[in-house]
Amino acid sequence: MLIGMLGLDQHEVGAVAVARLLRDAGMEVIYLGRFNLPPGIVKTAGDENGDVIGLSCHSWEYLHYIDELLALLRQQGLSIPVVVGGSVLTAGDERLLRDKGVAATFGPTSSVEDIPAAIRAVVMDARRP
Repeated sequence: MLIGMLGLDQHEVGAVAVARLLRDAGMEVIYLGRFNLPPGIVKTAGDENGDVIGLSCHSWEYLHYIDELLALLRQQGLSIPVVVGGSVLTAGDERLLRDKGVAATFGPTSSVEDIPAAIRAVVMDARRP
């Protein structure tokens, strides 16, 4: 699982907490940190043979970058699912992201107990022929 933030979003406390949560649940986590752009995330995901790209969003910049990220994944022939989580996600944002092709969303009311199982389900769905 790769976890990072897009653009100038500097709110990394949630990303670090989720990275730790997933690591403690037995997942390998590559933390990309702040200030990422779609080309770098897609390159790293391909280079690292990532199973999932997780975007931590605590400002609305992800809405500017998500289309580019998803398009680059398709252009590179990478079928790596993208999940998005963060305090700014509204129900409307979650519907929009799912319509665009985001595999799962985790808004401010998501339970930390449910996140690892949801990520595993996303990976299993992506691996199905």
